[in-house]
Amino acid sequence: MTTILRTPRLTLRRWREDDIEPLAALGPGGDPAAARDDIAAWEREWEERGVGMFAVELRETRRLAGVAGLSVPAHLPAVLPAVALGWRLGAVGRERGLDVEAARAVLDFALRDRGVARVVAVHAVGDAGSERVLRALGMRPEGETADPRCGGRLRVHVLEACP
Repeated sequence: MTTILRTPRLTLRRWREDDIEPLAALGPGGDPAAARDDIAAWEREWEERGVGMFAVELRETRRLAGVAGLSVPAHLPAVLPAVALGWRLGAVGRERGLDVEAARAVLDFALRDRGVARVVAVHAVGDAGSERVLRALGMRPEGETADPRCGGRLRVHVLEACP
């Protein structure tokens, strides 16, 4: 069964072929090949782990606004074992508070529907937008770690399910 999440303004759904171009337009460089690779990786994660990234669609226009979902952050051994919350919305999503709405829907899905006990979120130190979203979700800072790919500092936030 395919999971679809709905909020008052968004539909979070699995990916379709016609999402490649709009997703590419949201990312740096606008590369359709990179968007296709991202979608393929996210769909593999759904199949292998039962979690993944959703396409975030505006309900009123059915236009792709971005991506939000869950992943296993294998590239960050310092936070494992964990399921990580992530999102990337275009300007229209950030300006209207849709980033918080999408992330909250995914967080609720993780805790209630998937039975995840602990969700982490990681962002670059100094990323005020991500910090704002995570605080709005009630996630608490738990420290910092280094990004093993580039050495940059990452802030780790955590939310644990109620016992």
